[in-house]
Amino acid sequence: MPNTELDSAVELAKQAGAAILKHYAAEIITENKIGLDNHSEPVTAADREASRIIVEGLAQRFPADAILSEEETDELHGRLASDRVWIIDPIDGTSGFIKKDGDFAVQIGLADMGVAVLGAVYLPARDVLYFASKGKGSFRSVSGGKPERLTVSTKTDFTQMDIAVSRDHRSPKMSRIIKDLGLRSEVGRGSVGVKIGLIAEQTCDLYIHLSHRTKFWDTCAPQIILEEAGGKVTDLFGNEFRYDLESVLNLNGIVASNGVAHDQTLAHLVPILNDLGRLKMSTASRT
Repeated sequence: MPNTELDSAVELAKQAGAAILKHYAAEIITENKIGLDNHSEPVTAADREASRIIVEGLAQRFPADAILSEEETDELHGRLASDRVWIIDPIDGTSGFIKKDGDFAVQIGLADMGVAVLGAVYLPARDVLYFASKGKGSFRSVSGGKPERLTVSTKTDFTQMDIAVSRDHRSPKMSRIIKDLGLRSEVGRGSVGVKIGLIAEQTCDLYIHLSHRTKFWDTCAPQIILEEAGGKVTDLFGNEFRYDLESVLNLNGIVASNGVAHDQTLAHLVPILNDLGRLKMSTASRT
C-alpha cells in the first residue's frame, strides 16, 4: 500500500490530537447523545471538532473513498458501495477525556473490501502513536521519537499472562473470566485502542470485551495494529471482524490476544460464556 494513506492517517490523527488538547486544557462541557444502540453516550465539542478535521482531511486527499466517523451521519449507500472505507473514532475513550485521566485516543482505520488494512491510534495526552499498514509491520512512537517495531509476547501459560480491562466500564463478569483462566493480573485502561496497544507492546497479553456495544470505529484501527505485531482479534466466538456490513455494531464482543494463545482462550471461554448467559447474537450479512 502506498505510504500516502498511512502518512495521511498519522498526520490527521496528530492534527486532531492537537485540537483535542486545547479543549482538554479548558473546561470540558459534556452533552449526551443517543448512540446507534439506543444508549446514551457522552459527547463534547472536542469530539466534533476532531471528527471534522479528520473527515475533511481524508475527503480532500482521497475523494473516491467512503468515510465513516462516529460523530458524522453514516452515508450508508455510499459506504456499502465503496471498496475502501475510512473508519474514524475522533476520541475513543471520551469518559477518560472528560475525567482528564489521559486515557483516550484518536483512531483512524482503513478497511479495504471489508478488511482492516491500515490504522493509526494516537494518545494526545501521552503523545504516544501506534500505527500499522498491512504487510508492513506495526510501530510505536513516543513523544515524536524514532518508531520502534512492535511484536507481541509468546506466552501461552495463562498464569503468566496479563489482561487489559476497562478502567471506566469494567464488567463484574470479568472477575469470573480472570479467575477461571487463572490470569496473573489485570491492567485497567480506557479506550479499546489503548488496551489493544498494550498487547502489541507486550504490556498485556489478552483483552476480552463482553459487551455488544462496541462499533466499527472502536476496532478497525487497533485491529490492524495488533495483527501486524503478530496478534489476533476476533469476536468472542472466534469470528473475524468485517467492516463492510450494514450495521456497524460489534454485537459479539471482542477477544484480542498475542495470537499464539488465541485459540485456547476461545476454547476456555465457551463454558464461561454459557454460564454467564452470553449468547451469540445475530449480525447483519454483507450486502
